[in-house]
Order: sequence, then structure tokens, then C-alpha cells
Amino acid sequence: MSPSQESVFSDYEADTSQTSKLIRKFKETPFVPIGMAGFAAVVGYGLYRLKHRGDMKMSLHLIHMRVAAQGFAVGALTCGVLYSMFRDYVGKPKE
Repeated sequence: MSPSQESVFSDYEADTSQTSKLIRKFKETPFVPIGMAGFAAVVGYGLYRLKHRGDMKMSLHLIHMRVAAQGFAVGALTCGVLYSMFRDYVGKPKE
């Protein structure tokens, strides 16, 4: 291997732990971990509410929970893309 290839791989391999990868991802795109956390929160709340669903069928409750969790994740990713576009094109325009 040439020295230039070693430096590229050593920078990548330095961040091999899951915690460091998550921290790096949060710094690069903060809405991805927010979307993951929101997805987990909606699923947790839906599972908690599963006991008190009343006369609603379980399949209908699970469909509503899935739609809410997916909506939160897609909404967070959409906000992340809009934030990234704003930062790249409006915040500091190319010269």
C-alpha cells in the first residue's frame, strides 16, 4: 500500500466503535439520530398504549403505530435534507 492509502484507511478505522460512529453521524447529520430516537419513542408509546386501546382491533392499532413511527422518521429525514440544503446553498453560497 502506498502512504496515501494508509492515511485514508487509518482515519476511517480510528472511528470503529459504535459510540464514536453515532457521535460522528450526529455531528454530520443531526436529524438522523433524532429520527431514530423519535421512531423508538413512538413505538414505545404505541406499545404502552396497546393495553388501553379499548375496543380497537389490534391490527388497526399496529397500523396506526407503524404509520406514526414512519411519519416521524420520514419527517426528521426531510427536515435534515432541508437543513443540509439550506446550509450548503443559502448559509454559505459557493463563490
